[in-house]
Amino acid sequence: MTRCRYYTAATLDGFLADEHDSLAWLFKQQHEPGGLADFDGFMAGIGAQVMGATTYEWLQRHEPDWDPGPGQPVWVFTHRDLPVRRDGVRLVQGPVADHLEEVLASAGGKDVWIIGGGDLAGQFADLGHLDEVLVSIASVVLGAGRPLLPRRLDLTLLEHERNGDLLVARYAVRGPRTD
Repeated sequence: MTRCRYYTAATLDGFLADEHDSLAWLFKQQHEPGGLADFDGFMAGIGAQVMGATTYEWLQRHEPDWDPGPGQPVWVFTHRDLPVRRDGVRLVQGPVADHLEEVLASAGGKDVWIIGGGDLAGQFADLGHLDEVLVSIASVVLGAGRPLLPRRLDLTLLEHERNGDLLVARYAVRGPRTD
């Protein structure tokens, strides 16, 4: 069964990026390959990626050699006219609900990675299709910025470990918080 997994990093106070969309804080963190947040291991189970326009534009500017992988579709939710520089990138407009079936089917039985964009992950959660949050928490406090998940959700901690400067935690999403 295809799961939707939000794999990301955040500051101790729950921000993905600062108020200028900078990730400079993240690249100062020491970490080792392997373990719970091992990127190659994670990617082995991914069949499709989903991101918002801000994440897509950041990748275009800061990771010009970024490649989603052969045949792996990338869904970019946007209201902007963006350049498409890689095969498999699909620009879509409208709510996640309008594209959910197609996104899930495009993963070919593997999982969907929600990359960047706490609000986008929140939209999947609103539909009951955010299954897991895997977050590397840095010992950094920004005070403001892009929130990790701007929703009220109940989670269950499944496992955790230290990786260098990061605390890596994997959570199952139980659903919206109702109190």
